[in-house]
Amino acid sequence: MLSVDDYLNHWRVHYSHVVVDVDGELTEEMRAKAYRTVTRANELLEAFGEERAIASGWRPKAVNAVVPNAAKFSRHMTCEAIDLADPDGDLDNWCMNNTLNLQRLGLFLEHPSMTKGWCHVQIIAPKSGNRVFYP
Repeated sequence: MLSVDDYLNHWRVHYSHVVVDVDGELTEEMRAKAYRTVTRANELLEAFGEERAIASGWRPKAVNAVVPNAAKFSRHMTCEAIDLADPDGDLDNWCMNNTLNLQRLGLFLEHPSMTKGWCHVQIIAPKSGNRVFYP
């Protein structure tokens, strides 16, 4: 089961060298969004029937700025998105074939063609409003 603590601190795995003022950046509102994101991701994994690790959780602004190909206004920075490890694409494929589950959980999926090796879901609709979207 994924934890909020792991979600909020995952960036330290590869980017601990980046200077971040966590207390100045991580608000209570963001912590509440992190809780919703992690809860929905756990519900997704329960429906999928397999556990997965966090590939990317909350990204402080300074971290997001150095992540290769990260969106400038990534939902990871607002605790509204999570990337789940998906090395074989099984989770992405399952999500594409079970969009009603995504809808039930209030999740939006970045199209798998854009996320090789991970599955990106978020708790807020993209600008297109599509359940499955391209960034």
